[in-house]
Amino acid sequence: MSTAGVFIGAAVLAVGTYLIRIAGPILVNKVEMSPRTSALLDRAAIVLLVGVAMTGALFAGHEFVGWARPAGVAVGIIAALCRAPLVLVIILAAAVAAGLRIVGVA
Repeated sequence: MSTAGVFIGAAVLAVGTYLIRIAGPILVNKVEMSPRTSALLDRAAIVLLVGVAMTGALFAGHEFVGWARPAGVAVGIIAALCRAPLVLVIILAAAVAAGLRIVGVA
């Protein structure tokens, strides 16, 4: 792929992203959704984000990453649910994953 093709692709994605972001405030008062639909869309967004996060936590390419990374992610989730500061959540998750790798748990 040529350099010009990459720049054109990036420009098209940037314009599309901008248009989607600006459509929200413009359409917010013109499109009405039922409370049920609104709640369903909120849940769908959460499910999508969790799915993407879990795929990254469990797989590298097509291969399972082993048990150290998912264990670290689980500890991070628990720390976040206990409302620990973000820095502590990250340090705990990384420490658990690193500690398990040190003792031989892949």
